[in-house]
Amino acid sequence: MADANNTTGGEEVSFEADPKLEANASNAGPAAINFEAADDLAEPKRSSTQQLKDEASKLGTQAADRAREFAGQGKERATTALDEVAKMFEGAALDVDSRLGEEYGRYARSAAQGISSFADSLRGKEVDDLISDATELVKKSPVIAVGAAAAIGFVVARLIKSGVDAASEPNDA
Repeated sequence: MADANNTTGGEEVSFEADPKLEANASNAGPAAINFEAADDLAEPKRSSTQQLKDEASKLGTQAADRAREFAGQGKERATTALDEVAKMFEGAALDVDSRLGEEYGRYARSAAQGISSFADSLRGKEVDDLISDATELVKKSPVIAVGAAAAIGFVVARLIKSGVDAASEPNDA
């Protein structure tokens, strides 16, 4: 039954069975014949599914690596900014010393030292460690995390609003 040629009215019709289909006639009668795909037809479907899974996994890994890279850059910017703030506090401590006395200047130096040590500890940690520390903080103190997020959101909204307001005002030149 692999090849059968039939002519009808001068026209030749060719019937070719797919060699990958197997006939199963275990029960008697023509109605009981099952055509099932051979096992090697299911293999390409599994391999394409596996290929899709592998590609998705690769893309996920690339995205995570890219996010870590951006987080590392953000960490560098943050530590540089913290160092600048610490220097500003040191400079302010000198002004406070001369105007109000050394006792008050000591507070400014203490704040500068705290900021500087925080920047150093931040610089010494890997991004994954920072993420796990933040996760632990949120688990231990969700109220503080929500409050900090709200405060940061408020500050960012004010900064954006002030930038939009400044951009919409006409420039007097």
